[in-house]
Amino acid sequence: MRILLVTGPGGAGRTTVAAATALTAAENGARVLLLSGDPGDPLAALFGEPAGEPVEAAPGLAAVRAAAGVLVARVDSGEEFRAELVALQERGSALLGMVGARPLGAEELTELPGAEQFALLRALRRAAAAPGTDLVVVDMPPLHQTVATLALPAQLRRYLARLLPAERQAARALRPVLAQLAGVPMPAQWLYEAAARWDEELAAVQAVIEAGTTSLHVVAEPGPGADAALRTGLLGLALEQLPVRAVVANRMVPQGSPDPWLAGLGAQQEKYAAQWAGSEWAGAGPAGDVPVLPLGHLGRDPAGPDDLTRLTGADGLVPQVSADSRARREWVVEDRLADDGVLVWVVPLPGARKRDLDLVRRGDELLLAAGPYRRIVPLPSVLRRCTVSGAALADGVLRIRFTPDPDLWPRRA
Repeated sequence: MRILLVTGPGGAGRTTVAAATALTAAENGARVLLLSGDPGDPLAALFGEPAGEPVEAAPGLAAVRAAAGVLVARVDSGEEFRAELVALQERGSALLGMVGARPLGAEELTELPGAEQFALLRALRRAAAAPGTDLVVVDMPPLHQTVATLALPAQLRRYLARLLPAERQAARALRPVLAQLAGVPMPAQWLYEAAARWDEELAAVQAVIEAGTTSLHVVAEPGPGADAALRTGLLGLALEQLPVRAVVANRMVPQGSPDPWLAGLGAQQEKYAAQWAGSEWAGAGPAGDVPVLPLGHLGRDPAGPDDLTRLTGADGLVPQVSADSRARREWVVEDRLADDGVLVWVVPLPGARKRDLDLVRRGDELLLAAGPYRRIVPLPSVLRRCTVSGAALADGVLRIRFTPDPDLWPRRA
């Protein structure tokens, strides 16, 4: 099964492009599931109102309509939040009873900020297991939110491993003694079991995001505002090692119009589309480049499958994933010990600027900051026996130099 994540700066038309992509794949004979996490129902204007009762698209995931060969499912983050919190209260009922707490009923729970991200990730995992589906197209949030959402599973797994390391469960028989020595109660076994369950779920979502069969398309309307947002968002995706397979230049007006206003707009769009195709991040894709796919302007907001059909002419809109495709771009370590006495960690950060970069070594981890984004990554084993001796940014690639630590580096006899 293939998964296509569609995102872009706000107002770029990513929902329309996601729907057009799903329709294109369905017309080519694929069995398609279109998943949307947007509040309300923006796909109703493109596929029509729901007809009949919802059907099960995957275990725990309902599809609200089937139109033009596409099964459309919408994520209800509010319902997901209420169900998860009620289940959490039930699992911790003994502890809540000990402290005299009164559990909250599902009807009095209001969705909290951030619940949309968790609900979308759970739905993505379920959609990846949908039986009888060839392609899942996901209408993601705006680009900046998408970067944060896709980075969330790995971040939370790191927090869980740090705060509730699994190896501490082995000492549960000593917990009463440790509690007396420390003077505070030790975490209950149910907390470790919950952490293990969360880690398993997060690992499953992370595997879907990082799979070679998962593609990422970014939709943007060529122009100065979209250019700035696009470069910032693509930098965040590069920091998370999530390469973009295509940029969809949406709402392109016809060239050569006799109308001066349309001619000026068309020239501006062509200028930025050409810049995107020739920019340094255009070489950050898994195949070595990021194609820019033009998509025409209808002159109005699309409404209905007929309008979507008019937008399905762009080659490459439906990703073709080969057997050896890899979603993540690895950061390689170059061995320059013989010539320069250093090892170099090569970190592609297309579009990065020196003043926006920062890095801090903490034990066996490296904290990397690029623009508004931050990521903590474990060092490769060979670099853990080294010290950071410098870094340089050139042509969109950060090269971090490591010098072997004489006290840790193996010595020759």
